[in-house]
Amino acid sequence: MTNSATNLRLKLPIACIILEVIIIILFGTLVQYDDETDAKLWHKEIANGSSNYDNDFYYRYPSFQDVHVMIFIGFGFLMTFLQRYGFSSVGFNFLIAAFALQWATLMQGFVHGMHGGKIHVGIESMINADFCTGSVLISFGAVLGKTSPVQLLVMSVIEVTLFAVNEFIVLSVLGAKDAGGSMTIHTFGAYFGLMVARVLYRPNLDKSKHKNCSVYHSDLFAMIGTIYLWMFWPSFNSAVTAHGDDQHRTAMNTYYSLAACTLATYGLSAVVAHDGKLDMVHIQNAALAGGVAVGTAGEMMLTPFGSMIVGFLAGTVSVLGYIDITDTRTHGTDNFPPLASQPILEQKLKIQDTCGVHNLHGMPGVLGAIVGAVTAALATKDVYGDGMADVFPDIHSGDVEASFQGVRQAISLAVTLGIALLGGLITGFILKLPIYGAPPDTICFEDGIYWELPGEEGSQEELTAVRTPDETEKLNA
Repeated sequence: MTNSATNLRLKLPIACIILEVIIIILFGTLVQYDDETDAKLWHKEIANGSSNYDNDFYYRYPSFQDVHVMIFIGFGFLMTFLQRYGFSSVGFNFLIAAFALQWATLMQGFVHGMHGGKIHVGIESMINADFCTGSVLISFGAVLGKTSPVQLLVMSVIEVTLFAVNEFIVLSVLGAKDAGGSMTIHTFGAYFGLMVARVLYRPNLDKSKHKNCSVYHSDLFAMIGTIYLWMFWPSFNSAVTAHGDDQHRTAMNTYYSLAACTLATYGLSAVVAHDGKLDMVHIQNAALAGGVAVGTAGEMMLTPFGSMIVGFLAGTVSVLGYIDITDTRTHGTDNFPPLASQPILEQKLKIQDTCGVHNLHGMPGVLGAIVGAVTAALATKDVYGDGMADVFPDIHSGDVEASFQGVRQAISLAVTLGIALLGGLITGFILKLPIYGAPPDTICFEDGIYWELPGEEGSQEELTAVRTPDETEKLNA
């Protein structure tokens, strides 16, 4: 199935080796352990009365493990719904995640982690690099099945760089709060990927329409990703929040938001799906929207009650999005026709969103940013007490009013959308160059173009050859 245009024998090795050599050189010249990782510096802390158990590793590593599982298993298997694209979904997810976390360490360090001309790395920088990687994997979902691994690596280089810039502007310059990344991770990744998909629009993609669908076992594999993401999302949102009540509150708010979102998803899916049956597309994706939507306000005093409302709204918005906006996925049999044959994003805006990232990450991310802005604007000393210093240090110190903090949050959302859309536009035109081995329209969503598949030759063909109608009639006679 591979031809000269899509052959990766030279393209992929050159991209991987050159990028990794550059990263190794930059790490060798710019990166060093932080104070809690360096042997000499940490033992000075011990000599001054600290204990090994005061090391941030013991507070952050459990959350890092959960986030890491989400990146490599959660996102990877969530994308295996395509019937003939499982190798690529998990394999390319593995490739770009391994690259992006290294590049993110450098880019985030360049922008806001330099100390004395060096990038100091520790457990928290590992978590932040995984967050950035998550944003890239969200964008990957929008172009899934239509891009080569070389294109994905190039997209990662640009997106990680712009992610670090946007994160610095939003969190450091504007002083917004976004613990779980509703804005900086989900909104940015979704709309960056959607803009790339718009520029890479394929008018003849219907030639591969029969492969852009799921079957029973592929949807079951995708549910593995959903369950892992659902279970570990409280860790994702709370991973880098302040120790103590902040981290505790963020995990709890996410926990209840996800639960309410799941009930909303099941209920609404039965209402809108074909013949009143549940649709696995909704369950795989919309049930996770509550974790996205509560990300910005997770560490705030949202209350369990408020978290449930946010989760319920997120599940509702996400399911409706799959029905009316971006449901480009079809089922494998005539018994289950596509829910929307002419979705608005593709029909009107020419955006082919393979995984529906607009519904899982885009709209819930915007909802989360709005919830964060409102919750911040309503923050008072009576509610937060001395805890105001952890969540809103500027309000606590009297530098800004709570209402202005809400304005900051809203401005940050606008900035994030602007950088994501502009960055995706530029990246899309770069990826349109005919040098990356992109698949043609007729064989998108097909593993065989880039992977050696087992069972393609030999025994399977022989089995097919002996089971002919003539042979069957002779045996019956």
